[in-house]
Amino acid sequence: MYEEKEFSQVRGADGADVAQGADAAGRSDTDGAAAASGGHGVLDTVRRLLGGDRVLWVIIISLMIISVLVVYSSTAKMAYNARMASSTAEFLRSQLFLLVLCMVAIFVVHRINSQTYRRFTNLLFGVSLLLTLVVYFTGQTTNSAARWISLFGFQFQPSEMLKLTIVMYLANQLAKRQSTIRTLQIVPSLKFWTWTTPKQRRIWREGGLPIFLPIVLSCVIILPAHTSSAVLVFVLSLAMLYIGRVRWREIFRIISWALVGLAFVAVLGLGRSHTAHGRIETWVDLWTSSQTEKPIDELSDTERSMIAIYSGGILGRGAGQSAVRVEMTHPESDYAFAFFVEEYGIGIAMILVALYVWIFFRAIEIFERCPKKFPAMLSLGIALLITGQALLHIMVTVNIIPETGQTLPMISRGGSSLLFTSIGLGMILSVSRQTEEGSHGDDV
Repeated sequence: MYEEKEFSQVRGADGADVAQGADAAGRSDTDGAAAASGGHGVLDTVRRLLGGDRVLWVIIISLMIISVLVVYSSTAKMAYNARMASSTAEFLRSQLFLLVLCMVAIFVVHRINSQTYRRFTNLLFGVSLLLTLVVYFTGQTTNSAARWISLFGFQFQPSEMLKLTIVMYLANQLAKRQSTIRTLQIVPSLKFWTWTTPKQRRIWREGGLPIFLPIVLSCVIILPAHTSSAVLVFVLSLAMLYIGRVRWREIFRIISWALVGLAFVAVLGLGRSHTAHGRIETWVDLWTSSQTEKPIDELSDTERSMIAIYSGGILGRGAGQSAVRVEMTHPESDYAFAFFVEEYGIGIAMILVALYVWIFFRAIEIFERCPKKFPAMLSLGIALLITGQALLHIMVTVNIIPETGQTLPMISRGGSSLLFTSIGLGMILSVSRQTEEGSHGDDV
């Protein structure tokens, strides 16, 4: 009506002119509707392709952008090392390639339904245990620890895969036992000579073999090469048991088994217990002794990381202006957070911490909305792994806990950690997508 009135005022009352104006207005409305429809069509296509929690997608992309900034600047020390034939540009290209690969992995994994993950959980867990064990016989040794094997020309760290698959395995086992979990005994007695009694055999059959033993095997296999990863897997397993409503009595019994095992390892000096003991001594010394008179060349990486955080202040020194990166052993991996604070400041670093915490809270919401037990526990367990590892990394840089060697998920340089963190995030998005679509099916 508005167009017809306007055209009639300009062109007069002639019927032909009014009709032409009406036709033009109609075409304009049609074109506008088509453009709007096209815009909505693109948005709908994007929503269909990138399903699941939209906020989580934003967090993932933000972490990837930060990863590029951190790795490009922190690898300057490696690039200018005369013994290395790479430049910062080559390290950047390598990281960009890994991030593109990770984005593809996230996309593919988040389009797969959680029922498929559950179907292959036992197989994947068994393969990860086997590969972690194979490392000790055929893997490459770095810093007196065998952690990497070569697959198809790529360096692969099986312990990163094991962290993810133990969450999948426990989510599956606990989901199947939710009807009896409040009365189920999963931990056998420490008195091994009683294991042949009917009661203990029942405990082994119902909970010991399917739940307790896999936790023990995972920790024992990782322990010789990576003590902190073994501790992380153990704590993560306890968290999964809590999420799965296992009785506190059983959880405390597992902790008692762990204390006995740690005492046994410490007394016999197995694995890297000497390295762990040295790191604990260094950590205690930093808290109990004055460090003001220590020569600069004797500073530990943890001390240098605290200097980096202090020098960064609120606003940071600026991108590429880190002074401590050349003094640290692994600024691009083990101390990525400290390096990030030095260049970008505490203010932006707190946003980074908030992103990791946000992952956990988004997973809580996904957990509460999911109608099925296995995908709900899977999503929350993976989020605990990612957020927990990030917080461990950050606590090391400020000397709250001893050095662990844990990377900062999605940011530190390292292909295995990036890849399996991305796969885990893809699984969380898959659960969220299925909840939105109502496509979880009749599975547990």
